[in-house]
Amino acid sequence: MKVSPTLNPTSTKKPASATHIAFASFIGTAIEFYDFYIYAMAAALVIGPVFFPSSDPTAQALNAFLSFGIAFFARPLGAIMFGHFGDRIGRKATLPSSLLLMGTATLLIGCLPGYDAIGGWAPLLLCLLRVAQGIGLGGEWGGAALLATESAPAGRRGWFGMFPQLGPAVGFLLASLSFLALSVFLTEAEFKAWGWRLPFFASALLVVLGLYVRFKLSETTAFALALDQQHTVKTPIQTLLKNHKKPLLLGALAMTVCYNLFYTATVFCLSYGTQTLGIARLDFLQMLCFAVLFMALITPVSAALSDQYGRKPVLLIGCFLAILLGFSLNPLLSSAHVVAITLFLSLALLLMGATFAPMGAFLPEQFPVAVRYSGAGLSYNLGGILGASSAPYVSQLLANHGGLTWVGYYVSAMALISLGAVCLMQDQQKLDFNRA
Repeated sequence: MKVSPTLNPTSTKKPASATHIAFASFIGTAIEFYDFYIYAMAAALVIGPVFFPSSDPTAQALNAFLSFGIAFFARPLGAIMFGHFGDRIGRKATLPSSLLLMGTATLLIGCLPGYDAIGGWAPLLLCLLRVAQGIGLGGEWGGAALLATESAPAGRRGWFGMFPQLGPAVGFLLASLSFLALSVFLTEAEFKAWGWRLPFFASALLVVLGLYVRFKLSETTAFALALDQQHTVKTPIQTLLKNHKKPLLLGALAMTVCYNLFYTATVFCLSYGTQTLGIARLDFLQMLCFAVLFMALITPVSAALSDQYGRKPVLLIGCFLAILLGFSLNPLLSSAHVVAITLFLSLALLLMGATFAPMGAFLPEQFPVAVRYSGAGLSYNLGGILGASSAPYVSQLLANHGGLTWVGYYVSAMALISLGAVCLMQDQQKLDFNRA
């Protein structure tokens, strides 16, 4: 794996502090997942009526969930595109670009006219912008995870890899609070007419903050060493698919439990709770804001445990508990009782955080430096296709035709797949992280 010598453009730059690196890896994922989650909430609440024909409300809901899922199929493309440059020229060079692409697409969705104004162009342009969002987010996570882990002290990769994993919880909380505020201060008519667009506009301010932080970064320690030793490769994706297919596919399967838990709890349950159970949007958003706190709290705990006891034991326990959780979905959600539903949401997001936190180090550890951006990012985003892209859609179909019991079985099945994948993966925690 050798190419012509490459000059390290950051060799004379003072390295960023550990605090700056941790914050930079956190802030980007928080902003990009905020962008992604405001669309998820809008899909559950308003995207169908605004962007699709009004002839069939059920079809509107399913089309909204399909538009939600499109971005997940674009995310692996983003992982390949940004991974190529991240593995060729550096981690820090790609991160501002992915953030800018995601933010621009989010802002344009907020500006996009609805079906009543431009007809069939509305869903078409919406889906194109969702693809752009997916590409941007697809390039984000791999870079953020490597920014944290490749500069982490020995024995603390799990802890430093936790910071990009904490971003989604904070991003979701910001997204929930923004829609919660709209529910408090706007009427239903105002919300559907224009209010839902405000969180999309607010994204632009967050992106400016994220870009400022990331432009001040230096290159990661591991990749700077790879450049100095000429251990990069010309075509990372080709090398990855040739030599590292097994960890790539197993990593994707291992991620399904995280994605499925999260998007079942937040998108499907939000839609089902407000539209089928008749719970007020304000009340359900308050329940989600409370529940996501458990995800935020367990994330550092799970990361620290993964450093102390290993990634695999923590992940296996989390997957097993998620299998059991699936059997509680029907009795808790169908009760239509606020306490019971909040309990399910809290447990689902807690287990999501418990399984998600170690992945910040576990996936990068599966790949050598030369293909790590591409490998970790592609595994992560392929898992999104399997576990998240169709989760709200499949859950809605199962609820319509078989009831909530089958939705619970679906959650358990996704967790079982991840359990099997983690069992088959290698524990690389003790190996040289700078290996070529």
